[in-house]
Amino acid sequence: MTAIERVRATLRFEEPDKVPLATYVIDCDIIEKVIGRKTFIRDKAGQQIAFWEGRRDEVAASMIDDLVDLFNALDIFDVVALRKMAHIPAKGYHPEGPRKIGEGLWEDKNGVRYKYSALTNEIATDGHKTNWDQEFNIDDYPLDPEVGPEDESIYEVYDAVLPRLPQDTYILGPFPAAAAQILLGGYERGLVEVALNPELVGRAVQSSIARSRKQQALYRDRTGHGVLTEGDFGHSTGTFVSPATFRALFLPGMAANGEAIHARGLEWFHHSCGDNKPIMDQFVEVGLDCLQSLQPQAGMNPSYVKQVTGNQVAAWGGVDVATLVAGTPDDVRRDVRETMDTAKAGGGLILGASHSIAYGTSYENFMAMLDEFEKTRDY
Repeated sequence: MTAIERVRATLRFEEPDKVPLATYVIDCDIIEKVIGRKTFIRDKAGQQIAFWEGRRDEVAASMIDDLVDLFNALDIFDVVALRKMAHIPAKGYHPEGPRKIGEGLWEDKNGVRYKYSALTNEIATDGHKTNWDQEFNIDDYPLDPEVGPEDESIYEVYDAVLPRLPQDTYILGPFPAAAAQILLGGYERGLVEVALNPELVGRAVQSSIARSRKQQALYRDRTGHGVLTEGDFGHSTGTFVSPATFRALFLPGMAANGEAIHARGLEWFHHSCGDNKPIMDQFVEVGLDCLQSLQPQAGMNPSYVKQVTGNQVAAWGGVDVATLVAGTPDDVRRDVRETMDTAKAGGGLILGASHSIAYGTSYENFMAMLDEFEKTRDY
């Protein structure tokens, strides 16, 4: 079987020749060990500084060569979320950079400070910046929004890399989807708005759906086999909102995305962290093909997803990110074997990390995952 045939059989809950392997994203430290040089791919801090310095085109050129070398070296992966890995702002992107005031510390003209985190390789505001004073009103969310054609340069990296990858790779490509979840002002403020102003949130959802439909009418299809939408609906012990509220406010965006993606003949994957157990039936209802980011600490694992959905939603995961970062190679091999033992039979399993190959992942653990997977993937 080709990788594409293998994945599609898996999504139909048929047993292919082998379990497919997928990657959501791989952060820069592992990529650099694979390709033997520095990279801008998933280098959050490095990219941010380069954009501040007006080096967007340099970032794009580096990403193109590095992505090609990465996935030709890691040709064991059947599924690649290429649009996620190849994300680049439009040509001319040059945000005003803050001034450097110390090692790993910057300050912008408004006095907001930014600090580098070595733990996550990110540059974020130093302290809690809130937007609780921001006002939202119904006029901000038109039901007939004005939509123009996209700036095609945002696909520069994707378009250059795609023809240079192994030709049978199953590609998760770009697609103008509606927001899967509307949280006005971020998670904390947004959940308050859900509770206090559900009508306004509902209007924002409908506006997002209307905008996505217009964007889809203008969209130039790019080669891909599936689409990965994103939206975290849960924390470690439950969903952010009740199942009834999810149905009223967030399921409409999910349903619109599933309908549009399937109408193009593509499969639909969704990335959502946390405990999604209370809303799994709604994922089945809207026709989700595969759920990604199965967090073991939240009680989510591939065998559970298959069982609770009645083999309607395939599961992508099985190797705990925490194990990849802080465990041993033997721990990683155990995760792979346990997943194969409990979820392999009957198809519907795509092996991968429970989220991503995150910054700080041990290279030895990453290679142990690939090695144990190769030993156990055959049906």
